[in-house]
Amino acid sequence: MNANIVAAAAGLFAVTNVDDIVVLSLFFGRSAGQHGAAKRIVAGQYLGFTALLVITVAAAYGATFLPESAIAYLGLLPLALGLRAAWQVWKDHRSGKSGEQRRDERSGVTALQVASVTFANGSDNIGAYVPVFARTGIAGIAVYVTVFLIMVGVWCAAGWFFATRPAVAKVIGRWGHILHPLVLIALGLFILIQGGA
Repeated sequence: MNANIVAAAAGLFAVTNVDDIVVLSLFFGRSAGQHGAAKRIVAGQYLGFTALLVITVAAAYGATFLPESAIAYLGLLPLALGLRAAWQVWKDHRSGKSGEQRRDERSGVTALQVASVTFANGSDNIGAYVPVFARTGIAGIAVYVTVFLIMVGVWCAAGWFFATRPAVAKVIGRWGHILHPLVLIALGLFILIQGGA
């Protein structure tokens, strides 16, 4: 592998996915102690990012699945998930459930939820990746895809690391039920607004 392409791929991934660490930390923190949750989060992250890569490679070779104007509407996915989570927080508050009861009754995060948030959040990355892939060639694309998939694992590890730090875990444990929907709603609105929806 060419070291310059590897460095460029790692840099491009890091710059375009900084916000994913925050989202992943919330997913890991909110699902702490749930059996198999970490595997579902990692699987969802890989599923969502792989879908982005498939679309990017296809678009680099001229195939387009969505018109440019429709990409912004992918923000509806995290917005809907955030509104659903906010509704649940409101219902729990109205019924007087404590934070401990909420944690005990959580159904847990699914891989599909994580994948949809990852896909929607990364939809703007397609615009950055397509021109790079289009001029890199097949061998270069293979290097980019390999590095990106390795970096997804690094990002998952970083999200888990931050979520398990005592200070962060304490904040997520106390405020995560509020932060999680707020971050998803803000992310959805940002994608919609940034895309001109």
